[in-house]
Amino acid sequence: MTFTPVTLSDIEAARARIAGKVVHTPVVPSRSLTEIAGVPVHLKLEHRQITGSFKLRGASNAVASLSAAEKQSGVVAASTGNHGRGLSFAAKREGVRAVICMSRLVPENKVSEIRRLGAEVKIIGNSQDDAQQEVDRLVAEEGLVMVPPFDHPAVAAGQGTIGIEILEDVPDAETILVQLSGGGLAAGIAAAAKALKPDIKVIGISMERGAAMKASLDAGRPVLVEELPTLADSLGGGIGLDNQLTFQMCRELLDDVVLLTEAEIAAGIVHAYAEEREIVEGAGAVGIAALLASKVKPEGPTVVLLSGGNIDMALHRKIVCGEGKSA
Repeated sequence: MTFTPVTLSDIEAARARIAGKVVHTPVVPSRSLTEIAGVPVHLKLEHRQITGSFKLRGASNAVASLSAAEKQSGVVAASTGNHGRGLSFAAKREGVRAVICMSRLVPENKVSEIRRLGAEVKIIGNSQDDAQQEVDRLVAEEGLVMVPPFDHPAVAAGQGTIGIEILEDVPDAETILVQLSGGGLAAGIAAAAKALKPDIKVIGISMERGAAMKASLDAGRPVLVEELPTLADSLGGGIGLDNQLTFQMCRELLDDVVLLTEAEIAAGIVHAYAEEREIVEGAGAVGIAALLASKVKPEGPTVVLLSGGNIDMALHRKIVCGEGKSA
């Protein structure tokens, strides 16, 4: 299969396709992080998206791109929670059946919300790879259309609309800190941002516990990693050994990849709440955490993406009360 990257024209088409279906989320200055980093820092509040994360963008673009016959068949996906929520919402809006397959590592608050949106939920195994096997079965046996959480051009193009919004709102941005998991978000944002401003830096942020894309980039090819419990649960899972899109786009477009400890992620969650008055999940806080830990030292105006706010509130209370430092 010939590699065809997602382009700015694809992302602009996605933006037109999902107009009115997603929110152009605000970008706000962060006084506290500006003082810490020594450069202007802005927060892109994507956790205020309709379903609580950026995933609605890619899911909405993918569903809107389906043919009438494909919509009739229904959609299926493996998810660590947020993609499933976004796809469930997008499918319900279009009157399309949705089946979401998840591992036992997905927090219950995300599972229950997907059920509330009317999707069929299947809990399979202890990893994203286990859940993907059930997706493959449903595609083969029931004819459902797979909408992957990241390695799909329509999904990556939908996520890339964030990159356009960032440079519209902060045209002097020199660095973007973006969550890195399967790579759909990072690849999409980097494709948009670098097409509009070639010298901008896009840095992927992930956790030390099971960072599949970082391991794959280091190896020069997609590799398997053990999926481990982490505060940044939305960043868990592999990138697929047969990855067709996001691995190569991340390899070509990302300027750096930074990994965080669990304690650093917890500190990011606490800072988001205490200083910014924003409640974000672990994955949503990794950009903040990278600045706090001095693992990223930007030289100019920086935009930090807060990607999701679908945190288990019991966990949030535990962390902000200082009990999560050893998580």
